[in-house]
Amino acid sequence: MENEYIYDLLHKAVKEGENKGADFIEARFDDLQLTTINMTNDILKQSSSMHRKGIGVMAYYQGTPGYSFTPELNTKAVKEATYNAVGLAKSTDSRNKMKLSFERTKGIKDKVKPLIKKHPKDFEFNDKLELIKRGIAAIKENANVTSTTGVYGELYGEKFFVNSDDTEIYWVPVLVDMRMMAVIMREGQQAMSVEGFGASKGLEFFEEKETTPEKVGGNSGKYCKEQLDAVASPTGKTKTLVSPQMGGVVVHESFGHLSEADFVITGQSPIADRLGGELGSEHVTIIDEGISPYGGLYFPYDDQGVKTGRSVLVEKGILRGYLHNRGTAHKMNAETTGNARAINFMFNPICRMKNTYFEKGDLTHEEAVEKVKNGVYAIDMSGGQVQMDGNFMFNCNRGYLIENGEITKPIKNTALSGNILDLLKHVQGATKKVTLKTGYFGGCGKGDQFPLPVGFGGPEVIMDQVLIGGAK
Repeated sequence: MENEYIYDLLHKAVKEGENKGADFIEARFDDLQLTTINMTNDILKQSSSMHRKGIGVMAYYQGTPGYSFTPELNTKAVKEATYNAVGLAKSTDSRNKMKLSFERTKGIKDKVKPLIKKHPKDFEFNDKLELIKRGIAAIKENANVTSTTGVYGELYGEKFFVNSDDTEIYWVPVLVDMRMMAVIMREGQQAMSVEGFGASKGLEFFEEKETTPEKVGGNSGKYCKEQLDAVASPTGKTKTLVSPQMGGVVVHESFGHLSEADFVITGQSPIADRLGGELGSEHVTIIDEGISPYGGLYFPYDDQGVKTGRSVLVEKGILRGYLHNRGTAHKMNAETTGNARAINFMFNPICRMKNTYFEKGDLTHEEAVEKVKNGVYAIDMSGGQVQMDGNFMFNCNRGYLIENGEITKPIKNTALSGNILDLLKHVQGATKKVTLKTGYFGGCGKGDQFPLPVGFGGPEVIMDQVLIGGAK
């Protein structure tokens, strides 16, 4: 009955908007539950829960959008939000220099639910706190640490969508995440390590071999202890093997945003008007998709009701496409890609990434290390800067020397920098194994919409000419 009531409200928004003169209406309902738990030095520092529930309405008038929302689930409030959306579209139409109309399509009706074995809503707070405690205990078993922090986060709920095409979509987002941080202070020296994983799964994720609290906490302690004996990294342009984590961040931040079609259309992206052009070596294939066989974020439909598929952005070095919403796809005579996303009902959908990654290569891990011969194995990062011209700088907080084709000593924190469009030309290979992950903590930011969960990762990738900044 509740689902029928929500659909009825959304259909009323569509009808009222069209009656007010809108060319097209999209109405969506988000019901999202977000929970965060933080335990620092065995003390429960934070336990918060947020419930974000409401309806957003997007109206289009002659290619100009107008957006409004309401947290109130009644006919009067939804009508008011719809009138506001239509009014905004009409009032700004004369000043809109970038009209983004799109063609009507045949409506679809779909309900999609991921297979969740242990949904977080079915477990108590203490069950989740116990996961953190187990991870912290594992840190202490592996290192004599000064302080520990364990955090757990979850997001789950429901999403409904209808539009003027008579589309009706229902799907269930779910996301769990756990991170473990260890710190060692010794004789004026500080070492720190953060380890953790997130997935579009239930609590069964923390029973998998590589993501149990014991494994995550144990690795955090181990990597922190390693830092005490770390050596300075090489400096200058260096051949580098980047991990799925590091390579995923580079391809997301430095290339993915350049491929978002709103930046392309407005001329802000340096890869505008370069379709069919060579951007990288033959080893570079970059993918963006909503549901990946490698894991990552589960995202079957975007916030314009477009089914997400597999978009090839770069194929063997050649630029093949951009990331679109319905309007940019129509303007550029391209296929829709399902990349219209909003963090919740209070925001309008904009072009955003889903799961973005380098596609696999044909090397084993051992072959990749041997191919680098002498260089750096960059594994994890924290913070950094990116610019719209493709320049980037990331802090590598876990890495190792590669000497004579073997991984040897851990290196101190260092900076990796360069220009992604130059770096893509120097990709020399990738491994067969691809790993994607997502997260509750952090996420992507754009247009005042932060944080948005995305999926990132990939294979291990060999990159030549990476500028290494040396020890801090």
